[in-house]
Amino acid sequence: MQNYNYSLEIKSLNKKGFFSGYASVFGVIDNHDDIILEGAFSDLTKNAGEIKLLWQHRADEPIGIFTHIEEDDNGLYVEGQLLLEIERAREAYALLKSGALKGLSIGFRVTDFEIDDETEVRVIKKAELFEISLVTFPANDSAKILSVKSDEPEAELLSLLDKTINILK
Repeated sequence: MQNYNYSLEIKSLNKKGFFSGYASVFGVIDNHDDIILEGAFSDLTKNAGEIKLLWQHRADEPIGIFTHIEEDDNGLYVEGQLLLEIERAREAYALLKSGALKGLSIGFRVTDFEIDDETEVRVIKKAELFEISLVTFPANDSAKILSVKSDEPEAELLSLLDKTINILK
């Protein structure tokens, strides 16, 4: 029986610190009696690279960057990367991976709205987005992290490949 030597180098299946979720969900009355309508952030593509990723709305604690921001039918979908060279970002990443932190929240300036006479809810038609934060308690309970990329898939894949190679021997 011939002995085969398999060499495999995995540089990265995914990068640590990546996450995705909804920073705002349309049509939901939040804890501040605001409701954001679809299209409120339609001008976002003009300045998406300028949107800051903050910790708990603290302007002095940027913790990463956004790699993708878009409005879809559900809300304001985001993908970001925590900058793990920053201590607070490492802490946030640990909280995200454990599920202890799940909330997203937006910092914005309202540019067009009306007040619903019956409910007294502010209906936001247009807004200028400045920042999106990882938060413990989001104003919009539906605004949350959907996925967090883990740093463990490489080890799992290598283990599976080892088992497969041993079976084939």
